[in-house]
Amino acid sequence: MLQVLLLTAGFLVLVAVSVACVLFVNKARDDSGWVIHTVEVENQTNALLLEIRRAESAARGYLLTSAPELLQDHEDAVAEIVPDLDKLAQMTLDNPIQRENTRQMRAAIESRLGQFAQEMQFVKQNERDKATQLVREAATRDTTSAIRDVAAAMRDEETRLLTLRTANADRSQTMASSVTIAGSCLVIALALISIFLVRHEGRARDQAEARLRDNNLNLEATVDERTADLREANAEIQRFAYIISHDLRSPLVNIMGFTSELEELRNSIFRRIAALGHAVQSAAAPVVPLDAEPALEAEDKQLSEDFTEALGFIKSSIAKMDRLISAILNLTREGKREFDPVGIDMRELIEAIVSTLAHQAEEAKAEIRIAPLPDIVSDRLAVEQIFSNIVDNAIKYLKPGVPGQIAIRGRTRLGFAVYEISDNGRGIDPKDHQRIFELFRRAGTQDRPGQGIGLAHVRALVRRLGGTMSVSSELGSGSTFTITLPVNWNASNRNRDA
Repeated sequence: MLQVLLLTAGFLVLVAVSVACVLFVNKARDDSGWVIHTVEVENQTNALLLEIRRAESAARGYLLTSAPELLQDHEDAVAEIVPDLDKLAQMTLDNPIQRENTRQMRAAIESRLGQFAQEMQFVKQNERDKATQLVREAATRDTTSAIRDVAAAMRDEETRLLTLRTANADRSQTMASSVTIAGSCLVIALALISIFLVRHEGRARDQAEARLRDNNLNLEATVDERTADLREANAEIQRFAYIISHDLRSPLVNIMGFTSELEELRNSIFRRIAALGHAVQSAAAPVVPLDAEPALEAEDKQLSEDFTEALGFIKSSIAKMDRLISAILNLTREGKREFDPVGIDMRELIEAIVSTLAHQAEEAKAEIRIAPLPDIVSDRLAVEQIFSNIVDNAIKYLKPGVPGQIAIRGRTRLGFAVYEISDNGRGIDPKDHQRIFELFRRAGTQDRPGQGIGLAHVRALVRRLGGTMSVSSELGSGSTFTITLPVNWNASNRNRDA
C-alpha cells in the first residue's frame, strides 16, 4: 500500500514538475521574445535615422557635384524612409508611449520629406541657388532636431523596456531551473524511499519464503497423515454402516418370519373364536372348513379386521425398513467402488436411459426431447446413475392429467460440461431445495414410492466426479436440475481419497 502511495506521489510530482517547467519555459520564451522585440525596435529606429541621414547627405552632395549617382542614392534613401517608418509604427503598437513618439516622428519626417522634394524640384529647374538656400534654411529649422529628439526618446523607452524584460526573462529562467531542480530532488528522494521499501519488502518476502519452505517441509507429512486419518474414518464409517445394516437385517428377518406365522395363525384363531361363539348359542357347533373364512359376530369381526390391519402395517413397515437397509448397503458398496474414467457419448447414454424408461414415459404421456449434448470423460456407471435418477424423478413427479414435457440440453463453459434437465411437473417449494438432497428426506406430497435416498446419492456421485448440482423450481411451475461435470475428469486423486 505504501509503495502504491509513493508511486502515486512520484507520478503527481513528475506531472506537477513537468507542468511547472512547461509554464516557466513558455514564460521565459515569451520574455526572451520581448527582449528580442525591444532590440528589433531599436534597430529599426536606427535604420530609419540612417536612411534620413543618407537622404540628407546624398542631397547635399548632389547640390555640390551634380553627380547623378548621388541623386539616385538620395531617391533610394527617400523611398526607404516611409516603409521603415511604417514598420516601426507597426512594431510599437503594443506601447502607448512609443505610439505617441511614432506619431510625432511621422509628422517631422513628412515635413522633412517635403523639404527634400522642394530641393530636388529647384535642382531640376536649374535654380541651384534656391535649392542651396532651402538646404540652409532646413538646417536652421527644428525638423531635423525634432527627428533626433523623438528617436532618442524612443531608444530611451526601448532601453527601459529592455532592462525590465531582460530581468523578467532571467527570473523566468531562474524559476524554471529552480522548479526543475526541486522536482528532480523530490523525485530522487521518492526513488530512494521506494528503493528502501522495496529492499525492506524483499527481505520480508525472503523471510516469509523461508518460513513457507520450513512449513512445507512438514506439509506433505501432515497432509498424508490427515489423508490417512480421513481414509480410516471413511472406511470405519462404511464398516459401521455395513455392520449396522447387517445387524438390523437379522432381527428384521425374525420379525418378518413371526409376522408371517401370525398371519397364518389368524384364521385358526378366529375360527376358534367363531366356533366358541356358536357353541354358546347352540349345543352343536357347525363344522367350519379350515380354508374357509370364519363367520364372526359383529365385535369379533371388527377385531379380525383390526388384527388384519395391524398385520398389514407391520408388514409394510418391515418392507420399508428392508428397502432402507438395502439402500444403505448399496451406498456402502458404491462408496467403495473406484471410478474409471472413459470417453462417454452423452447423447447415446441419455437415449439409452430414455429407452429404459419408455414405458413409464408412455404411461405419463410424457415427451422427452434431447438437445445436442457435450461429451465428457468420466465414470460411465456413475454418470448413468446420475441421469437415470433425475430423468426417472422428472417422469415420476409430472402433473396428473397434464402431458409431460421433459427437455435435456447441455453446453460447455470453462472446461466444464453443464447439463440441464427441465420438466413441467409439480415443482418443488423453494424452502425444500436443499432438503431434497438430504439423506432419507423427501419434500412435497408423499404419493410416490421412494426412500429419500436417490438425490442424496446423486449429489454424492456428482461431487465425487468433481462437479456440482443445483435445482431451480417453483411449486406448480416445473423444475430444472443443473449438473456441472468436468469435461476431462482425472480420477487419480479422487479414487485414492475415496
